[in-house]
Amino acid sequence: MFNYEFMQHAFVVGTLIAVVSAFIGVFVVAKRMAFFGHVLSEIGFAGAAFGLFMGWSPLLGMLLFTIVSAVSIGQIGLSEQRSESVISAVSAVAIGLGVAFLALSQKNASAATGILFGSIFSISAENVWQVVALASVVLFVGLLLYRPLRHFAFDVTTARYSLEHQLALNVTFLVMIAVTVAVSAQVVGSLLIFILMILPASAAMRFGRTVWQMIGLAILFAVGGVWVALVLAYWTNLPVSFFIALLEASIYFFSLLKTR
Repeated sequence: MFNYEFMQHAFVVGTLIAVVSAFIGVFVVAKRMAFFGHVLSEIGFAGAAFGLFMGWSPLLGMLLFTIVSAVSIGQIGLSEQRSESVISAVSAVAIGLGVAFLALSQKNASAATGILFGSIFSISAENVWQVVALASVVLFVGLLLYRPLRHFAFDVTTARYSLEHQLALNVTFLVMIAVTVAVSAQVVGSLLIFILMILPASAAMRFGRTVWQMIGLAILFAVGGVWVALVLAYWTNLPVSFFIALLEASIYFFSLLKTR
């Protein structure tokens, strides 16, 4: 199995994406922004379709749409209390745009399936380096800003009064989420991104006592799920995203039962 180049690419990319998604996911869940992450995945679908329409890489289109949308929605959310309504409206427009761009690009159904559900076994060496670079940047920034991010996500009340440069931190955090969403779509697709970002972190936060414990457990759950899913997909020829969804959901439901 590991003699095949596509499996080597899949394990490298899958592992990196699982680590980044789990790391960012802990802060997203703590900030109660799971819905925001889900909407970004739908915006990413529109971005990937736009990339195909323009003849670009779908990843480039996803990065463009998710980063611009994340910063824009974040600014609206900062100034309005009706952020959920605004986000829902943006989500509806994004899905419509995605369908329109796919139709205009005249791509076949496999292109749409790849965007929606991921296509990790078809990732090229160039895509691998793109994912390595983007994931490394997100992890580096996340570790660099770990202390203010922890304060920002886990102690919102005091952070409002004691944390400096909140606007810059918020925008940076939103861009990190956007990049993570765009990169994660390579594995699970735009419709299932929240699986790797939300479920391992949610399960880990029911077991961990410190933020580092939560991050460590979230990475363990995410990486373990991706590795097992890749092996099962290789042997059964079923989609990787199906096994990732099944495994991560099982871990989450197990955490609910154990900590009830």
